[in-house]
Amino acid sequence: MSSKRFALLVLAAVMTAVGACAQSAMTDRKQFMVFGVAFYNLENLFDTINNNGQYDLEFSPKGSRQWDGHKYWSKINNLARTIAAMKTKTTPQGPAIIGVSEIENKSVLDDLVKAEAIKGMHLQVVHHDSPDRRGVDVGLLYNPRMFRVLDVTNHTLRIPGYESFRTRDQMCVTGVLAGDTLSVIVNHWPSRLGGQERSSYLREAAADLSKHIADSLWAIRPNQGVIVMGDLNDDPQDRSCAVNLGAKRDAAKVGIHGFYNPWWKMLDDGIGTLAYKSSWNLFDQIIVSGSLLKQNARPGGLNYWKCQVNNFDFLIDREGQRQGYPKRTYSAGQWLDGYSDHFPTEVFFTKER
Repeated sequence: MSSKRFALLVLAAVMTAVGACAQSAMTDRKQFMVFGVAFYNLENLFDTINNNGQYDLEFSPKGSRQWDGHKYWSKINNLARTIAAMKTKTTPQGPAIIGVSEIENKSVLDDLVKAEAIKGMHLQVVHHDSPDRRGVDVGLLYNPRMFRVLDVTNHTLRIPGYESFRTRDQMCVTGVLAGDTLSVIVNHWPSRLGGQERSSYLREAAADLSKHIADSLWAIRPNQGVIVMGDLNDDPQDRSCAVNLGAKRDAAKVGIHGFYNPWWKMLDDGIGTLAYKSSWNLFDQIIVSGSLLKQNARPGGLNYWKCQVNNFDFLIDREGQRQGYPKRTYSAGQWLDGYSDHFPTEVFFTKER
């Protein structure tokens, strides 16, 4: 066998590593598994029942959007199609974990995981009702064949001197992935209402809360992995992410209890998850702890591999002023039968068998 052909075979083996219950990859007698962890803002996934007065009226048959069963089930099936598209050769069962935001209640997630396109994934639901005034929450979907939930805690963001403030709770789900303890903190940080600079202190406070949750986890299990994910309403370089959470651009500079943000370069390259006034933002981040990086991880543990924005062709609007942007459910009051105004994101981890 020529050296060139041998090198190609080794490369092919590495790139065909897969998740649990699928084929294995081998190079130098090592076998690897690959696991996907995703996040998706589902953009106002409301049912058709008005349970929240004026905030919920909009998403009801009598509301301005005339949100009826036909539109609801079309959105459910569209979102399921997106999740189904996350299956790859290296992760044929799809992501092991999917954090979600902008959901009204648990029932909409129950409907989603039963949709035809993904019901065979047998995804399970973790949900908690938040105090958010609009009635939207965060949640988590997971494949029980890959991830086993151990504990769920929910954390309310409180702003001193702003007693009436209400936003989404931060959900921390701790479980076991590939034999390793992993905690996922699912977020939807406060919006930029009133302007980015004027509202920044709210997201900085949210970042402080996420960091506090992580530190509390490490006080119990110092070597465990922690993921902070969500619609952060800020970009990687903004103060909340870069300073308060301390998520660094350079993985080599991240200690075991620090955070690596792999999305800096993605945004620098002009790739984002949502667009506003012809400019891309990358709010939908999945930030990994230093304990999941190769230089810090324990031997045989989970290792961060890569990240990607799942901007599938069918998610992109091809018409009008929003051409090239995510195809959302509504635009300028018109129902587009779309998906979300955000693209989903995903990171991948490897583990030696």
